[in-house]
Amino acid sequence: MQDEEQYVRYGDDAQVLADLGRHLSPQIDRIVVRLPRAVAEVAVAGWNRDEPGAVGEESRDQAALCEAAAELVLIGLALTERGEWHADEVVVALDVVEVAAALRASW
Repeated sequence: MQDEEQYVRYGDDAQVLADLGRHLSPQIDRIVVRLPRAVAEVAVAGWNRDEPGAVGEESRDQAALCEAAAELVLIGLALTERGEWHADEVVVALDVVEVAAALRASW
């Protein structure tokens, strides 16, 4: 019984988090960042890579890896479309969710 109540509270918390996101979203646009060229090239290569079709059922860990890879290739797309390539770095305006995904992956 206590577990059910706990998850009801978690659901309420998730709704508040979503409400916060709806308020923050119009306030935050893209963030200009500088990335090492070598890392940027790997992200772009991920964007350009052809993957086979559907993979079937995934474990939780496999699904998390797939999601992280998808976040990386979206950054690769941004680098391809908007990146300013210099000798040893790339300057690009990333959506805040892309920055957040990279930060979350680093923890």
